Amino acid sequence: MSNYKTLLAEINTFIFDVDGVMTNGIVSLTEDGNLLRTMNVKDGYALQLAVKKGYRIIIISGGRSEAVRQRFEGLGISEVYLGIGNKLEVFHKIVAKDNLKMKNILYMGDDIPDYQIMKEVGVATCPADAAEEIKHISHYVSPVPGGKGCARDVLEQVMKIQNSWFDEDGFHW
Repeated sequence: MSNYKTLLAEINTFIFDVDGVMTNGIVSLTEDGNLLRTMNVKDGYALQLAVKKGYRIIIISGGRSEAVRQRFEGLGISEVYLGIGNKLEVFHKIVAKDNLKMKNILYMGDDIPDYQIMKEVGVATCPADAAEEIKHISHYVSPVPGGKGCARDVLEQVMKIQNSWFDEDGFHW
């Protein structure tokens, strides 16, 4: 994990799982059958800033919540793939269609359905509470758990290294 920061200079595409990464992995059930999730506003801030700065953000999730789609679209993210049973297949289609380079992709996942994609991308990352198998293959394990700002953690690190995080009044990292 020690040299992962050198890989961040090449990142222009972020792919995120939702449940367990953007959420804490807990789903509340309502009487009418809806599943409620909570998301962190700090992740939201970093996601919309990354979009404004020209980074490509892609969401691939097994979940099917339209509220999740609306949240991400509200942040300016247009590539939201929900209800995906085979994440690797969707990932390969995106990579082939847009001729993406693996070294330019950072993926954050937390559990077994993310494993195969994480083995292929330039930078594999996960939240602090990810499955052990995922931690084992990650270039970086965020000290932040899922749903508590782990996405912001990796977005901020990449944008700081590329001098695009905070540039008001000429301030750069």
